Amino acid sequence: MNEENKLGYYAIIPSTVLFNKELKANEKLLYAVITVLANKEGYCYASNNYLADLFNSKPHTISNWISHLNKLNFVYVELVRNNKNEIIQRRIYINDIPYVTKITYPYSIKMTEGMSQKRQDNNINKKIDRFFIYIIKKEKENPEKMTKDEDIGFKELLEKYELNYTEELINIFAEENIEKLKIIIYALKDIYISTRKGLITKLTRDELIFIYDKCKTKENEYNNTTNEINNFYEYYYTSLIKKLES
Repeated sequence: MNEENKLGYYAIIPSTVLFNKELKANEKLLYAVITVLANKEGYCYASNNYLADLFNSKPHTISNWISHLNKLNFVYVELVRNNKNEIIQRRIYINDIPYVTKITYPYSIKMTEGMSQKRQDNNINKKIDRFFIYIIKKEKENPEKMTKDEDIGFKELLEKYELNYTEELINIFAEENIEKLKIIIYALKDIYISTRKGLITKLTRDELIFIYDKCKTKENEYNNTTNEINNFYEYYYTSLIKKLES
């Protein structure tokens, strides 16, 4: 076994994965293995052959399991390419970080929670950045694995909300406004490809911005208290969903 891919003694499957009826049993076990292998670098780079050996399975079966986990947003797959556009590495990031159980040794609880939250924040921030670059630079390959129809429909939605800015305009935006635009666009995308897609017509451009500004104000207020918003994107996205379902 490769020294860099040694498995730890414990693997945790969160309830969101364990009780998901769309996942096969081995897909849930594979998720657990990926969480362990991703612990060192923040992502798992094990090959399909390596994982197939662990499960006494076939590489193409592993590929299908990973694709299914990716489709359900439990993992995010990034393909690293060289300057010749050749794939040199696959990185699998965990989207749903497992909680730390109370039976973990006391000295490791705080450290593990902090590492998990930081890794989760880094993953979502990277995804938001990638998708924003795709939208603004009008690149050909959608990093979110949306279907062709979804991609076309979402770009039409951005036009409707007048969020289809050019790269030239973005370059003169203040940093805080670029960050606002990134998060609003990514949240719209998440709603658009979810089961709540039909509700998106209830939102206006002004509401998207108003809810964002309100969430930012609340985050700043919490910074001055013992309360804390751990992940601003999730906070904003949840606020949008509450508005849609109210």
